Amino acid sequence: MLKIPLTYQKILSEETEKQYFKDIVSFLETEKKGWKIIYPEEKNIFNALNLTSFEDIKVVIIGQDPYHQKWQAHWLAFSVQDWVKIPPSLRNIFKELWVKRESWNLKEWSKQWVLLLNAILTVEDSKPASHSKIGWEKFTDNITKIISKELDWVIFILWGNFAKSKKTLIDQKKHFIIEWVHPSPLSASRWFFWSKPFSKANDILKKVWKKEINW
Repeated sequence: MLKIPLTYQKILSEETEKQYFKDIVSFLETEKKGWKIIYPEEKNIFNALNLTSFEDIKVVIIGQDPYHQKWQAHWLAFSVQDWVKIPPSLRNIFKELWVKRESWNLKEWSKQWVLLLNAILTVEDSKPASHSKIGWEKFTDNITKIISKELDWVIFILWGNFAKSKKTLIDQKKHFIIEWVHPSPLSASRWFFWSKPFSKANDILKKVWKKEINW
């Protein structure tokens, strides 16, 4: 049974009672009974929410779906565990930051109230976007809408056309959007580098009297 983190239970209570969410749960249970390998583990599906409480959100970075290879899948958008070979997009994110890191895990960002939200929260082993049609986008789109409605001065970082398509969910009169190309190797060498999303986000945080993120 999927368990919604405590600080999100009240605001998502209506969503979890809807048929589409029950269908997601039923689908995952059926796949598990059929010995399908699903990433991340059930207990970790909502850890992006677990690590970043709702009322404290400063920044939202929207990814697409979890990495689909063994040991690689993680519950935070773009992040992997420390012992896993760093994926190209994450490597380019660190290049843009101009920091040398020994850890590929982005949980330290989450602890500073950066919500690393994948639009699709599960994936079958070695099958990218395999769970793109089971209802997750509806669920995470509604999370984005709720953040937009209930909070103020949140920064949304949208990389690539998929993430940019979520702009319509955000009230741009009360929030900030930083959008650019995706950090994948295909676009990063031409456009992503020097885009300065992290310093731009911190500049905004200073203007609205919030503590900057130690990226």
